[in-house]
Amino acid sequence: MKDVVAIYPGSFDPLTNGHVDIIQRGSRLFDRIVIALLVNLEKAPLFTVPERVDLAREVFRGWANVEVDTFDGLLVDYARRKDASVIVRGLRAVSDFEYELQMALMNRRLNPDVETVFMMPAEPYTYVSSRLVKEVVALGGSVRGLVPDSVEARLREKKLARETLRA
Repeated sequence: MKDVVAIYPGSFDPLTNGHVDIIQRGSRLFDRIVIALLVNLEKAPLFTVPERVDLAREVFRGWANVEVDTFDGLLVDYARRKDASVIVRGLRAVSDFEYELQMALMNRRLNPDVETVFMMPAEPYTYVSSRLVKEVVALGGSVRGLVPDSVEARLREKKLARETLRA
């Protein structure tokens, strides 16, 4: 029987504990889960693609069935290249559902062999988003417990570097 490979796509700018929760639980459901960082040249992320890859690899070092990769273009094409049959998407609230449903249906139309599985993060992370984390850090607040320690440290470094440039 063929291994079940799942793709968990996103920008992960930055990786939050909600993402980590879904990846950890997904790693128990699927033979392999690929954290697929979307390369989107139209966005201006806080962390570069190589920085995000390094952070994700650091967080999941030692997880044999978790892989970190990058992609651009259509997700279903990437899934085909990775021989993946599942796309994992996180749902925090009902507000996420409509957009995610549209994407899942379009992906099914483009490749009916790939299923989308929706997972909810653990309750403490249901309100956490990368955008919100960046905003809290930029305004001087603490995100301890909302992101992995290594991500928190890198967020502080980025904030300090920006403050130094402004001085």
